[in-house]
Amino acid sequence: MQLLEALNWRYATKKMNGQPVPQEKVDQILEAAQLAPTSSGLQPFKIIVITNPGLKSKIQPIAMNQSQVVDGSHLLVFAAWDNYTAERIEEVFTHTAAERGVPASTFDDYCNRLKGMYLSRSAERNFEHAARQAYLSFGLAIAAAAELQVDATPMEGFDNAALDELLELPQQGLKSVTLLPLGYRDTENDWLVNQKKVRTPKSVFLSQIA
Repeated sequence: MQLLEALNWRYATKKMNGQPVPQEKVDQILEAAQLAPTSSGLQPFKIIVITNPGLKSKIQPIAMNQSQVVDGSHLLVFAAWDNYTAERIEEVFTHTAAERGVPASTFDDYCNRLKGMYLSRSAERNFEHAARQAYLSFGLAIAAAAELQVDATPMEGFDNAALDELLELPQQGLKSVTLLPLGYRDTENDWLVNQKKVRTPKSVFLSQIA
């Protein structure tokens, strides 16, 4: 599908039918998420892909008992860095230099500027910044799923602290940000499936300065 057609097709699926999403489609969605732009290219987050039924069952009550968590075949957890550190920033540019075949010192000045900016800020402020980068990836994953006609339900309604503890995210220097179940709509039982898509009128939503 064309992108706009796909975005009109998608909706926040409320009931999924348990049909598994083919792995090749999941891989494409994850690749789109990986290719998302992020501030300074730091990609300060991870995506955790959960298919284990038992683990999804433990997550469901943490996520306000939303059925898509267990009825979707894949649950994506977007988890951001809890803070920026010198080591994390340096690792990104060491990898970039190696991939581009240039000396590791190529990015020293830029890397030092970033460390000067981030390391002087609070962990809370840095996490909020990292979480915003995760949302860029989150949005592209949703769009990619729509193009592939895979249903995806964006979720913020969950207990972040409880999920972090369950997945042992603090030990990895991460905090959960959003959830994205992937699956297929249950057209017989989803009350939202045939509802008209409604958005703020463009006359209100858009403002142009010439």
